[in-house]
Amino acid sequence: MSIVAKIMLGLVAGWAIIQSTWVARHLLRSNVQRSLSEPVNRAPRGRSDEQREETEHYTRISKIEDGIEWISYLPKDRKHATPILMVHGMWHAAWCWQDWQELLATWGWESHAISLPGHGASPEQRPIRACTLDYYLAFVRDAVDSLPIKPVLMGHSLGGALAQWYLRYVGDLPAVVLVAPWALNGGFLASAWSMTRLDPLGVLLTMLTYKAEFARSPRAAGNLLLGPGAIMTPEQLHARLGPESELIQLQHALPWKAPENLKTPILYLGGEIDATIPEWAGRRSAAAYKADYVMIEQAAHNLMMEHNYRETAALIRDWLEQRQLR
Repeated sequence: MSIVAKIMLGLVAGWAIIQSTWVARHLLRSNVQRSLSEPVNRAPRGRSDEQREETEHYTRISKIEDGIEWISYLPKDRKHATPILMVHGMWHAAWCWQDWQELLATWGWESHAISLPGHGASPEQRPIRACTLDYYLAFVRDAVDSLPIKPVLMGHSLGGALAQWYLRYVGDLPAVVLVAPWALNGGFLASAWSMTRLDPLGVLLTMLTYKAEFARSPRAAGNLLLGPGAIMTPEQLHARLGPESELIQLQHALPWKAPENLKTPILYLGGEIDATIPEWAGRRSAAAYKADYVMIEQAAHNLMMEHNYRETAALIRDWLEQRQLR
């Protein structure tokens, strides 16, 4: 081996050791109870950038409240007092729920979508690559507590993981809707293998940078998140995506269990052709929660952007109304 090759190999090994040490330090420092007991939101208090739009069926309000972006749809003919709080997945923000929020508002449901720090219009409060699940969970808990009535919590992908952590570490809710969420019972390994086969370069880049690089281009994002006939093109989707931490996925590698004595009714939706969360992994996870499971046919990971998004939204509406929430 030449001297240059040895030097290059040494540099790569040294970088890997430095990165692994950094990751281990952050994961070891991660503590759910501390994140929930200590203030994590360091943004200036108050409201800014409020915009209001009136339509025949609803009022749409967007704002930054205490450093967190809220997009709210208030129906003109409200049929239910219980609101819906929506939490997005990796790389996304509150904007991703728009089509479902519009439909739900026409059906009489109030909904609020938030953007986690460093996503959408929510300013970054710590470097994205240093964000953890327990850090994000504190913002979800604060959003729930800010509403006058405990909401239905709806989470997509990462947001579904945070909804699961809410049930585990905070408590019950009127209902939870898990939209292609991260799965229990070996779900990390199933997703990791699926993503490695789909995008080996993305896996390599993620390991080198510890930023989730699986949606780095329109092609990569489309292959990972969208199915044929989706209402957004890969180019349109990629243009709206942002950076994401890899630490959160590594936390998913740790064993998760469904909370004992869980009283919250759960609707668990899986996509038949989801390239991120294999359908069988979602089905098995739903069984562990004793959740109502529905496989959305010919749908990929971003169920709210798939060709059958209207039918899926109607399914959610019908399930919620069967719960007879106030």
